[in-house]
Formats: sequence, structure tokens, C-alpha cells
Amino acid sequence: MTEPRDSVKIVDVAAALVFRERKVLITQRCDHSHLAGLWEFPGGKRERGETFELCLARELREELGIEVEVGDLFDSITHSYPEKTVQLRFFLCRWKRNEPQALGCKAFRWVTAEEMVLFQFPAADALLLDKLKGQGWVWDRDL
Repeated sequence: MTEPRDSVKIVDVAAALVFRERKVLITQRCDHSHLAGLWEFPGGKRERGETFELCLARELREELGIEVEVGDLFDSITHSYPEKTVQLRFFLCRWKRNEPQALGCKAFRWVTAEEMVLFQFPAADALLLDKLKGQGWVWDRDL
């Protein structure tokens, strides 16, 4: 079944806030992908029948080769791009094992709150970036 031309595709995305030593893990989108070259919080599209938590654990294994414990929902954001609407859910995650590798992303970095301004993020992440700046407790804990 095809969608009407005037309907916009809705995509559910799970994203991770993985903190270590007062730094958060970010990844750079691959060339030739939607929003190529921009930085984001790691994660990906939820598959049919998959919970956001299972999606996130799977995506982090595939994208970075790391194992995490998915914790509490930190924030939910819906953002409309011309070609689709993205419903993002950001979860606090505890890094468990394996050092990150750029398997399904162009690059990755551990960055401090102050360094976040040096990276260009998609518009959908802008609200979360502002919220993170005002939540010192999340940077102070070793999740």
C-alpha cells in the first residue's frame, strides 16, 4: 500500500545519551546519508515490533560495537523535516563493555558539555542540546 502524496512519513528513532567521565558519546552521520556529515547522538530507526529499548541496544552494537544498559527515558522530541517527521526518544544509557568503533558511522567522539557547540547537529537535536546544558546532574553522574 502506498502513502498519499501529501502524507509525510513518520519515523520512530531511539537515541542514546551515553556518559563517561563527564563526556557524552556523539557520532557523525555517514556521507550520502540523510543529513550527511552532521553529528548526532547514536541510535537509529525502530523496526516493526521492536521496543525503543531493544532498538537502541541493537543500533549501538551495529553502529559502534558497544554494549549498553538502556535506562530511563530522558526526553522525547518530534521534529518535521520536509520529507519526513522524526519522533525521537532519548534514553540515558550505561556503557557496559567494548570501546566504540566507527562501524556504522563516519566518526565518533566523547565530548564535554562545553565542547558541544563545536559540532553541527541536525535541527531535531537542538532542543535536546539546550536541555542537556541545563541538566548538570546528568554530566556529574557516571551512568
